[in-house]
Amino acid sequence: MKVLMCFGTRPEAIKMAPLYIYLKSRQTLELKLCVTAQHRQMLDQVLDFFEIIPDFDLDLMQKNQSLNQLASKIIYSIDEVLVNFQPEYVLVHGDTTTSSMVALAAFHRGIKVGHVEAGLRTYNKLSPFPEEINRQITGRIADLHFAPTIWSGQNLLNEGVKSEEMVVTGNTVIDALNLGLEKIKNGYTCLDIERLNDIIIPNAKIILITGHRRENFGDGFENLCNAIKQIATDFHDVQIIYPVHLNPNVQEPVNRILSNLKNVFLISPLDYPSFIYAMDQSYFILTDSGGVQEEAPTLGKPVLVMRNNTERPEAVKAGTVKLVGTNYESIVNACKELLLNNEAYLKMSRSHNPYGDGFACERIYNKLIFPK
Repeated sequence: MKVLMCFGTRPEAIKMAPLYIYLKSRQTLELKLCVTAQHRQMLDQVLDFFEIIPDFDLDLMQKNQSLNQLASKIIYSIDEVLVNFQPEYVLVHGDTTTSSMVALAAFHRGIKVGHVEAGLRTYNKLSPFPEEINRQITGRIADLHFAPTIWSGQNLLNEGVKSEEMVVTGNTVIDALNLGLEKIKNGYTCLDIERLNDIIIPNAKIILITGHRRENFGDGFENLCNAIKQIATDFHDVQIIYPVHLNPNVQEPVNRILSNLKNVFLISPLDYPSFIYAMDQSYFILTDSGGVQEEAPTLGKPVLVMRNNTERPEAVKAGTVKLVGTNYESIVNACKELLLNNEAYLKMSRSHNPYGDGFACERIYNKLIFPK
């Protein structure tokens, strides 16, 4: 079987890297990797860490290009790869412009599509934007659906996907996290990890912050920053580490409000191994990211999510994640509860992780080779 794997962003690369490594080791298929480089630098960091060299690199990232410009470039550029390699299956991931447009291009060429991390839904086409529509487009096209959880699998069944076309695999992010932590345990280090070790205060309760969602630009980030400022002021023994996204809509309020606080450390964005190291060192995490909601529970770290809804409700139900939105008081109160109420902290940190056992790649392979 000839299989083409395609992704373009850092989150996709993280979650597809362990699958690439697993499939590459199998003798029953011919695997090639194409990257769109929708995110260039952040993508390359992940590829370097996992020692993966793409067979095709479309190198499509350009500064300030619109989603429509990117989408059209992806369809045009991937077509040559599809024609030349002629895969039986194309594997895409999740909810990016890369996944939906590559799936569409494969469909136009009569090539089957396997969708990794299928079935996530908010059913609100504007939240998250544009991810919700991207994942629904890919879901309508896909021939095989690799759902990470029972909930996401049920979404697909409710939408008319046949049970034999879908399998619940667990999330490959757990496979990636286990691989990454093992590399770090075996001596891997880098400049960012060394810098983290230089600033981490021994025995301090570390709050790790990430934020980048465009729907939070403006008032959302103002509220977040003011809430962080309040926590930093009220809890001098807490250390807040915030790798600040490069988007000017994030940089401006963060630097204006938080730059002069002694226990707030504003640092450059971290590469993947440094970020999982930072998660492992943290007490809890405040984020608007999707992937962190899946990774942190494996490490026993509570997650406060600065969103009003999530396509990952399993973690909310399990108790490892709490939605706090972007309301100032909600963020402050949720942080204070974890810092002051040990029972509440332990309840979140010890809750069951609903995202799998680290064997998602094996289940995906088995379904790909034996689809019925």
